[in-house]
Amino acid sequence: MLRRLYDWTMSLAATRHARAGLAGVSFVESSFFPIPPDVLLIPMVLADRANWWKNALICTIASVAGALLGYAIGAFLFDAVGRPILEFYGKEASFSRISEWYNTYGGWGVLFAAITPFPYKVLTIFSGATGLNLVTFVVVSIIGRSFRFFLVAYLLYLFGEPIRTFIEKYLGILFAIFMVLLIGGFYALRFVF
Repeated sequence: MLRRLYDWTMSLAATRHARAGLAGVSFVESSFFPIPPDVLLIPMVLADRANWWKNALICTIASVAGALLGYAIGAFLFDAVGRPILEFYGKEASFSRISEWYNTYGGWGVLFAAITPFPYKVLTIFSGATGLNLVTFVVVSIIGRSFRFFLVAYLLYLFGEPIRTFIEKYLGILFAIFMVLLIGGFYALRFVF
C-alpha cells in the first residue's frame, strides 16, 4: 500500500496541478494540517530537478502565508476557545508565565519549529495567542521556512537520482522514521508547553 501511495504521489508531482497542490498543502500545514509539505516537495523536485528553486519558493511563500493564518487563529480565537479551557483547568497563571517567557524568546521557538519536524502550526497559533511581535514572527518564519525548504530542494537537486533510488529502496523505513519524528514532535509539545 505504501508503495502505491508513493507511486501515486510521484505521478501527481509531475502533473500541471502539482504546484497548486504544493501551495495548498504548505499553506494549511502551517496553521492546522498535520502532514508537512515535504510529502509533495520531495517527489516534485525529484520529478523536475531543474525547477527545484521554484518549488522551494512556492513552498516557502505559502507556508509563511499559512503561518499568518495560524497566528490569526491564536490571536482571535484564543479568548473564545482557549481561555475558557485554561480557566476550567485552573491554568490561567501558567499561561501568563509561559506568555511572558515566549514573548521574550519566542522568536527562537518559531525558528526551531520552522526548520525542524517539530509541529510548526502549534507555534504559529501560540504566537498569536501570546501576542508575539508580528514582525519578529514573520521575519523568523521567512528565514526558517526558506532555510528548510530550499535546503531540502537543493539537496534533492544536487543528489537527485541516488536520493530517489535510496528513497525507493528504503521507503518503509523512511516512512517509519518520518512518522516517529512527526508523532514525536506532537508528543514533545506536552513537555514544552
